[in-house]
Amino acid sequence: MKLSKLLLSFLFMILSCGKESNYVPVVGVNFTAALNDPRMSRLNVVGGAVAIEGYGVAGLIICKRADNVYVAFDRCSTVNPEKRCGVTIDDSGFSATDPCSGAKFSMFDGAAVKAPAVRPLKQYHVYTDNFTIRVTN
Repeated sequence: MKLSKLLLSFLFMILSCGKESNYVPVVGVNFTAALNDPRMSRLNVVGGAVAIEGYGVAGLIICKRADNVYVAFDRCSTVNPEKRCGVTIDDSGFSATDPCSGAKFSMFDGAAVKAPAVRPLKQYHVYTDNFTIRVTN
């Protein structure tokens, strides 16, 4: 009897330890643009941010932080990522809002700053030289 309870408990634990599926999917990203491209014009100022469609899960957001570092995030909200709801850049350029849940994220590091978000936005690598910006994963 004890052995069957132990086996049943063990089986339950094994079956309940599946992969969590509530994460933004992994997709290949390879975006390159000239820094003087009109789409990138908002990156000429600190706090400037641009949304780029057609890359990542729900598009990209590229930002220029106060320390002159460029960062890039997937627009896919980490709240119910299976819905692929793209966050929108707030007027300040320092945060983005998920229109589906109301969650907010920092454009400095992608951190969740307002519930129901608990995970940061998915971040990508950014490389720049004097003329181009490249976002990859």
